[in-house]
Amino acid sequence: MKNRIESYENLVDALEALPSIGKKSAQRMAYHMLMEDHFAAMKIAHAIEKAVQSVQRCERCGAMSEDELCPVCADMSRDHTKLCIVEHAKDILQIESGGDYDGTYFVIESVDHLDSGKLIDRVEEGVEEVIFAFTPGIATDTMILFIEEKLKDYDLVFTKIAQGVPTGVSLENIDMLSLSRALQDRVKI
Repeated sequence: MKNRIESYENLVDALEALPSIGKKSAQRMAYHMLMEDHFAAMKIAHAIEKAVQSVQRCERCGAMSEDELCPVCADMSRDHTKLCIVEHAKDILQIESGGDYDGTYFVIESVDHLDSGKLIDRVEEGVEEVIFAFTPGIATDTMILFIEEKLKDYDLVFTKIAQGVPTGVSLENIDMLSLSRALQDRVKI
C-alpha cells in the first residue's frame, strides 16, 4: 500500500501547474505552507482569491485592471499620440516598471484574437505612432506586417523596440537572430 497524502499531493500538483515551477520547487513550497508557515499559506490563498475576483481586462486596451479602465487608460496626462502594441498584458507591467514610456497600450494575444475594430477605434483617437513591443521572431514579424496592413489607410509612423545584444551577456550566449539584428540595427557612436 502506497503512503499517500492526497491534500499535499493536490497542492503540489496545483503549484507545479504554474509556469517555471517544477516538481521539486512545488514540493518545497507545499511543505513550507503546510508544515512551517500556515499564516503565509492563508495569506497567499486570500491574495489569489481576491485577485481572481477583482482583476479583469481593461475595456480599452486589454491590460490588467481592477476597474473598467486600467490606470494607464484612465490617465489623461499620458501621450495618446503613441500606441504601444504588446503581446501580453504582463508586458505592460514590464514596460511601465522602467518609467520611460508615457504613451498608451494595446494588447494582442495573437492575430487570431485581434479585435481590429477596437484597434482602429484606438488609432482614430489621434494616434500618430504605433510602437510594436514584441518578442523578436518570425511569427511576430508576420503579426507586425498583418497589423500594418490593417492600418495602412491611416497616417501613422510604425516603429518597433530595439533588438540585439543584452547588457552583460557574452556573444556566445546570444541566439543568431538577435546577433544578426544587433549588427543590422547598429548605431553610430
